[in-house]
Amino acid sequence: MPFFIHTKVIGELHDYLRRHWKRALQIREKIPFSEETFHLMLAGGVGVIGGLVNLFFYYATESVKNLFLRRAGDPVEVAEMMADWQRVLTPTLGGLCAGLVLYWGLRLVGPQRSSNLLEVVVAGDGRLPVRSAIVKFVSSLITIGSGGSIGREGGITQLSATFASKWGQLAKWHPYRLRLLVGCGAASGIAAAYNAPISGAVFAALVVLGNFSMNLFAPLVFSSVVATMVSRSFFGIRPWYTVPPFEFTSVTQLPWFVCLGLVTGAVGAVFLKLLNRSEELFKRLQVPIYIRLAIGGLMVGFIALRFPEVWGNGYVITNRILLGEYPQQIAGLRFLAGLFLAKLIATLATVGSGAVGGVFTPTLFLGAGLGATFGLALRELHLAEELPIATFAVVGMGSMLSATTHSPLLAMIMVLEISLDYSLMPPLMLGCVVSILVARKLHPDSIYTEPLRRKGLTVSQEATASEAATERTVSELMRAPIPPVRETATLGELANRFLGSANNFLPVVDAKGQMVGLVALQDLKEYLSSGDEVLGVIAYDIMRPPPPCVTPNQRLLEVLPVVLASEQRNIPVVNTLKENRLVGALARAEVLGIFSEVIAAKRKAEG
Repeated sequence: MPFFIHTKVIGELHDYLRRHWKRALQIREKIPFSEETFHLMLAGGVGVIGGLVNLFFYYATESVKNLFLRRAGDPVEVAEMMADWQRVLTPTLGGLCAGLVLYWGLRLVGPQRSSNLLEVVVAGDGRLPVRSAIVKFVSSLITIGSGGSIGREGGITQLSATFASKWGQLAKWHPYRLRLLVGCGAASGIAAAYNAPISGAVFAALVVLGNFSMNLFAPLVFSSVVATMVSRSFFGIRPWYTVPPFEFTSVTQLPWFVCLGLVTGAVGAVFLKLLNRSEELFKRLQVPIYIRLAIGGLMVGFIALRFPEVWGNGYVITNRILLGEYPQQIAGLRFLAGLFLAKLIATLATVGSGAVGGVFTPTLFLGAGLGATFGLALRELHLAEELPIATFAVVGMGSMLSATTHSPLLAMIMVLEISLDYSLMPPLMLGCVVSILVARKLHPDSIYTEPLRRKGLTVSQEATASEAATERTVSELMRAPIPPVRETATLGELANRFLGSANNFLPVVDAKGQMVGLVALQDLKEYLSSGDEVLGVIAYDIMRPPPPCVTPNQRLLEVLPVVLASEQRNIPVVNTLKENRLVGALARAEVLGIFSEVIAAKRKAEG
């Protein structure tokens, strides 16, 4: 078919979609959906995106594995059957190819915005670039498929959040809604990748958005649930990790897990410091990214000569540790200690070289190895012999995750959902809270806030979102305006509007959309007992003068006096103070909440 026919078809399709999108927006304006309801609908759509991205990522990864490994199965299982030269060559070649994709791909797409989820939420407008995300997605597939020591959840989360952000950009929504979509995308990605809906929502609320308010958390939950169910429709429901049952009935068993929390907290902080050091050392090489990734793959290959278990994200080996499939007594202790160090170095080499991917699953592997090593060491000392080694491994998983993310609640819920074993919650909770206390003393930044600190965007995780938000503009937080009434609206129309909404004030506009006044609910009281004489009363007769308004380009610090003095839940936003045309609304409670968080964070830092 000639090229011009292709162009014509694409053009007609574009016009068709644009017409129907405009029609959908018109229908949306006519249907009286509340803002919260509309956000739930958007979250459901993002959940479908997250579930489908997980499905696509799975089959794409399997295809890349077949290309590089030539065998089916987990990378570890394949590595164990390979010859020594194949164990070295495969991750090296994979690192080289993944680096070439990054090197040439990012040059082809040109300069792009930041693709860091936290950065676009904390200091950005919620816009994530699609082209660079696709380049990194392909690079991540190659690294994972060739045995790199990295997880797939990073690529799934990034791509889900990027598609969600792009959806909002195409609809030309305000930044506050784009940031919510990014959070929903992150929630759906984690939920779909781990079959963990609660963890997905908590991850997005605690780590990405830094806000647990219900108007944000409800869409995150909705998105996580939908993504999980979409994923389950393809992969079913089963626990990621199999944990032998054990019942905790004695308080005397708990102190051992406090000790494990101390150990994992220290090791987690060291792991974060080593990650930073590894990245610095690789950057000092002054070689292209594809050479760095090839060197990282080469290091993984040499480690795999002795420990092929370091390939991949560690899912299979973590299950082997939990099921006790390793040598016992002193031989097992040596093996697990060596495996832990080998996986640690392999992860440092992969991540430090610049590979794209997640560190959630490798961190769980390290925690399981460290916990099992700790438990075996106690047994060699004839201590805690009644406790299964798998219990120490599970608590180690959660404690290591808590130490690196600085989110103990997330770690507890994550381990609970991926193991489906509630009996381990008491020691798990102890280990997680102790580990974060130790880790934060030794290394104040988490694995997510460290990149922001390097750019000077944050000092502490608690203050990240709130302090940066005070420097944002009204346009980034404003919502759709309270539907106004015309100055000619009758008293009956005003009464119906108040009965159908929770607003105490209604903006009044003229034919040009210019705000000319405000009608308060209490202003209608004097007319309730009147007779037919009220039939001629219109909004113009009872409206108040226009209240102090704000404009989209004003910073939150500038509008704080207006917010404090206002008695309205939603402060009107106008295009300019001269034209006074109503364009949005600024939630008073949200602005005050942001400043409260800043004050609390500063007091904590000073105290």
